[in-house]
Amino acid sequence: MSDKTILVIGTYDTKDDELGFMADTIRGQGGQVITMDVSVLGDPSQPTDYSKHQVAEEGGSSIKAAIDTGDENHAMQIMAQGAALLTARLYAEGRFDGMVVLGGTMGTDLALDVCAALPLGVPKYIVSTVSFSPLIPAERLAADTQMILWAGGLYGLNSVCKASLSQAAGAVLGAARAALAPDRGKPLIGMTSLGKSALKYMVALKPALEERGFEVAVFHATGMGGRAFESLAAQGAFACVFDFCTQELGNHIHGSNISAGADRLANAGKHGTPQLVAPGCYDLVDIVGWKPLPDKWADHMQHAHNRLLTSIVLDHEERKEVARAHSRQLATAVGPVALLLPQDGLGEWDRVGADLCDQEGLAVFLAEIEATCPDNVRRINVDGHINDAAFCQAALAVFDEWCAAGIVQV
Repeated sequence: MSDKTILVIGTYDTKDDELGFMADTIRGQGGQVITMDVSVLGDPSQPTDYSKHQVAEEGGSSIKAAIDTGDENHAMQIMAQGAALLTARLYAEGRFDGMVVLGGTMGTDLALDVCAALPLGVPKYIVSTVSFSPLIPAERLAADTQMILWAGGLYGLNSVCKASLSQAAGAVLGAARAALAPDRGKPLIGMTSLGKSALKYMVALKPALEERGFEVAVFHATGMGGRAFESLAAQGAFACVFDFCTQELGNHIHGSNISAGADRLANAGKHGTPQLVAPGCYDLVDIVGWKPLPDKWADHMQHAHNRLLTSIVLDHEERKEVARAHSRQLATAVGPVALLLPQDGLGEWDRVGADLCDQEGLAVFLAEIEATCPDNVRRINVDGHINDAAFCQAALAVFDEWCAAGIVQV
């Protein structure tokens, strides 16, 4: 007897054999399969459970309309909209337990929309010829999307691509069997940070918040972590956020590839989620450490964190830009915002006596963020460093006040 059902999505007119191989592998491991065709021009060798016509119609269009666009990009966007809506409806109806999408660049573009339509905890796999590619912007990735590189799979089955496809089939079925849905019994706090060598507040705050009856999820603010945080914030997943490492915002405005997207520091506010914010590690821009150093950073101080990541220390004008970006993003919030500003520093490496200390630069940043802070933001100056106990106490004082007032729902 089968225990889990997997939705297999792809263009069955061009990738019939590959999609069929994955489906057969899933069935061979005891799973069940339902199929969805997102092709436009051709037809599968055998009917799929959900045809391309049903997909297009789910999005309020038709295959004829897709063909009549005369443009493969517009046509596939019609299919992407229909596939996302149909997938979300089928999951809500309990028709499947996990999903896998197969594609090249066109199929991957569609797959990203489909994954974004499913809630956190639903296994969602993309098998793609461009997995892990810089073609894929951070903001298109759902919080728990899994990607598998489809090696040697551009056209037709072979032993190389079967290795990828069989692993994908086993992975999605295994994930569906093992997946634990998020526990909705406790309200969830979203917190951002870096590792403890840079930021330490989560060590004290996590148990303190758990004692108050909350669950705490800490997101590593190195691009993908911030993207996951923003994705969940946009869905209203958090009762409150402790967004204390906003460095990715500086990364984005200064052109780093290590970005969480243009909407960093925006989604919780737009959803009305109460926000406690501190600009942790605002003075650093992270860049890809194994690439040649861009000319714009040649005269800046650097900190090589490891072989993957190098941090650039911003000059005073660049810090002002980061301050103004914080103010712009927070001005869009429709919920309560408290901005905590530790006066003695915002990262372990900027303490007095530390390698990256720049007290004048800190003063410039704090002055600029105070001057541009929007009226909807409650600004709180903290006498101490972000890694001091005083910072955690200040954050918990605001949080407890919000809980008592019913602003944060316990």
